[in-house]
Amino acid sequence: MSATLASFPAGGIAVVVGATGGIGAACLLALRAMPGFSQVVALSRAGAPPLELTDEASIAAAAASLPPAPLRLVLDATGMLHEGAHMPERSWRQLDPAHMARSFALNAIGPALLMKHFLPLLPRDGKAVFATLSARVGSIGDNRLGGWYSYRAAKAALNQLVHTAAIELARQRPEAVCVALHPGTVATPLSARFAKAGLQVRPPSEAAAELLAVIDRLGPAQSGGLFDHHGQAIPW
Repeated sequence: MSATLASFPAGGIAVVVGATGGIGAACLLALRAMPGFSQVVALSRAGAPPLELTDEASIAAAAASLPPAPLRLVLDATGMLHEGAHMPERSWRQLDPAHMARSFALNAIGPALLMKHFLPLLPRDGKAVFATLSARVGSIGDNRLGGWYSYRAAKAALNQLVHTAAIELARQRPEAVCVALHPGTVATPLSARFAKAGLQVRPPSEAAAELLAVIDRLGPAQSGGLFDHHGQAIPW
């Protein structure tokens, strides 16, 4: 699956947040190979200016640092499934309040602050997209296995935040889109420990191409939704 992002007006800016991660770096490379954007900006903790999801001031500074051309695409490729000794919970007995708070900070609150500071920069006319990486396991309707309490709950919160922001966004920017995307299982450090036999694990370059192809097809009617890497809607 390939994308040209020809659905966007030419000459705008694209931004990748989390540009040093597996999916983020692949999306950055793919976007920079496309002719439609005047500039593709990489934002991350290691960037200049640095952007740290748990530091709102750094998010505001990063948004303020963007060039003056229209901001047409913001792709948030951040996320945290496990960290240090904390793995996804198999039972409620493993719930840890500090780990839960950390998961919400990185998987829900951080992306919400990105929306706070970047959505107002989207142009009022023409296609513009804010897309954040969510996960199918954040779907309440699709939850048949249980477990992974913190990650599921944080991604479910992210889905609600996206849906709510999309309603507000449509009032002043009717051609803009705000969505959550499920990238599938990708060969990155986030999912490496959980890639079971039989799962379709794709390299970051393939996942990036699929996600950008979905973004290319999105329109205002899809704003506020959760979609997989094939463009299929996922139930809430």
